[in-house]
Amino acid sequence: MATESPFKWIIDPIDGTINFANGIPICCVSVALEVNGVITMGAVYNPIINEFFLAEKGKGASLNGKPLHVSDKADVLSSCLVTGFPYTFLDMPNGPLDCFERFIRRGVPVRRLGSAAIDLCWVAAGRFDGFYEHKLNAWDSAAGFLMVEEAGGKVTDFTGAYYSPYQPFILATNGKIHDDMLGWINGEKN
Repeated sequence: MATESPFKWIIDPIDGTINFANGIPICCVSVALEVNGVITMGAVYNPIINEFFLAEKGKGASLNGKPLHVSDKADVLSSCLVTGFPYTFLDMPNGPLDCFERFIRRGVPVRRLGSAAIDLCWVAAGRFDGFYEHKLNAWDSAAGFLMVEEAGGKVTDFTGAYYSPYQPFILATNGKIHDDMLGWINGEKN
């Protein structure tokens, strides 16, 4: 049913469903508000560890009411990264396994937590320096990508173009390692 409202809610009631089903405390509710095609608010709540992330476009991001800031690492080789693996397309050329292999063969720690929304929030909080994934849906990333931007980070697709939650590829970083990570992801660096 079409509507003329300028408001659109993008909700993932349980991001990290497999984690939730197995009692792993890395799962959350993710809610974003899009107004006239622009994500203007994001909220991510993990009730198990009581972390509430909130971002409003132009007003910053917070964790349980305290301001968030991305990390200041400036080198991919000394960074701690996080990613996710889709259930399909694992063997596509320059796909998730190829990228993962490039990082781990050089000793870059890469984690896989199972909740893209939390991955993005943890980049915003400086716990991770970068996050990349090959196949996300809008409900996975809409709230979290705003969190990273409002915490001072950078979010693009794999070409370096502005990120839209309606396309599958995402790179979110502290901004300082962004261009280098694009090179690694696209196979230009080893």
